[in-house]
Amino acid sequence: MSFINYAAKEINCKVVYFGAGLCGKTTNVQYVYENTQQDLKGKLVTLSTENERTLFFDFLPLSVGEIRGYKTRFHLYSIPGQTFYEVSRQFILKGVDGIVFVVDSQAERMEANLESYHALEKALEQQGYDLNKVPLVLQYNKRDLPGAVAVSELDATFNPKRRPFYEAVANRGEGVMETLQTVCQSVIRELKGG
Repeated sequence: MSFINYAAKEINCKVVYFGAGLCGKTTNVQYVYENTQQDLKGKLVTLSTENERTLFFDFLPLSVGEIRGYKTRFHLYSIPGQTFYEVSRQFILKGVDGIVFVVDSQAERMEANLESYHALEKALEQQGYDLNKVPLVLQYNKRDLPGAVAVSELDATFNPKRRPFYEAVANRGEGVMETLQTVCQSVIRELKGG
């Protein structure tokens, strides 16, 4: 749910990167941060746990324009992937406007990806969201690794609703900005009423 800052004439939207542990969520957020103009972004905040980091920063993408005279500021979060961080995930998902679900394309990670997808559905449901109605973009990451699962198989498993998806190699920046741009545009469309 977007937050409106009337004094600054800004609409603040939350986009969460969700997926299994070590699938590339943090890499995506770091890449976006490093490739956003200094004057358009806030400070990168890292909350480290024993096994994983949660990153957060906000930025003002000029490309999305204004809504009724208000600039749109996006707050990006990477969320802990391991199941024992469920409380953290619930907290970070509160008020979400858009989701990037990052899928690790390695065959041996399919079970972890599925577990994470079901955890996302459950977490959203507990907060009164319907995954089918939240702007969602899928990112099939680690496409450069040998034996990566075919995109058609990933789509059949994770994308029955035919949502936008991108193939990515996040550690090289491939597909990262395209994924972000699409989820931001979906959030803007939702704010404008469809």
